[in-house]
Amino acid sequence: MAFPDLTGDIIARLPNLRGRLKANAALSDITWFRVGGPAQLLFTPADEDDLADFLKAIPADMPVFPIGLGSNLLARDGGVPGIVIKLGRGFGTTEILDGHRLRSGTAVPDVKVARAAAEAGIAGLHFYRGIPGSIGGALRMNAGAHGTETKDVLESARAVDRKGNIHELSVTDMGFTYRHSSVPADFIFTSATFKGTPGEPAEIQKMMEEVADYREQNQPIRERTGGSTFKNPPGHSSWKLVDSAGCRGLRVGGACVSEMHCNFLINDKGATGEDLERLGETVRARVKADSNIVLNWEIIRLGIPLEGRSIGEALALPADTDANS
Repeated sequence: MAFPDLTGDIIARLPNLRGRLKANAALSDITWFRVGGPAQLLFTPADEDDLADFLKAIPADMPVFPIGLGSNLLARDGGVPGIVIKLGRGFGTTEILDGHRLRSGTAVPDVKVARAAAEAGIAGLHFYRGIPGSIGGALRMNAGAHGTETKDVLESARAVDRKGNIHELSVTDMGFTYRHSSVPADFIFTSATFKGTPGEPAEIQKMMEEVADYREQNQPIRERTGGSTFKNPPGHSSWKLVDSAGCRGLRVGGACVSEMHCNFLINDKGATGEDLERLGETVRARVKADSNIVLNWEIIRLGIPLEGRSIGEALALPADTDANS
């Protein structure tokens, strides 16, 4: 499907806009799952000021959805009405500061922040080597791995709100909890400053290699996947609950639950967005039936289905249905 083209109206409002606009941009080209319909309008701002000017100028009721690397995102097949904002090169730099601190744009991949910190002898950020995403996503979901979370190393962040106002946020302002930040959903993070501790680059690099080796051996990192699918419920591991419910290797259409790590969904046979969401909802239903525990999605689902199709829990296959048939 195709949405009405918004570019003419945007250019009329912002003749000096420096960022890039693209109507009906295929989200399947920029998400790791490689599924999803088009973004009605994809905007890549040139820098923070360009983003702020854009948000000030567009209609207040226009839906806006920021995305990062597309690693933890499931775009639905009908696409995303409104504006998808993807931060790019203007938000892609890192800078070493005094006091074992590092400033990063939010489009920078987590792994690059880990490497920059290691080279500068800043310890404490090595865990980002194991997180497939960008710093913007890490701020939004308090990303963590191997016993460390973003809240443990963040000093401050900058964000632009829906009205184009720029905010400086302390780590306390972020309201971090497990895989969550309480910062308003319409804030778009633009940069972050991290504070580590003194360390030897060689030792930090060794820790990063251990993180990388763990991922290589335990996660399907070479597949079309979206990272961890479900949050860990208090006192439980999602993958163990999925395994106990008999969902390891479960398939719906072109999507399956990873045999290597069953908290990962994989697009290995030309899956649609609906295949992946139906598989996830079927897993959730079977885990609830097996353990009476509700799994919550960690992957963000964005957009609308194709006309006449369902989303969410309505997609779950009945317990007596063979999803693999």
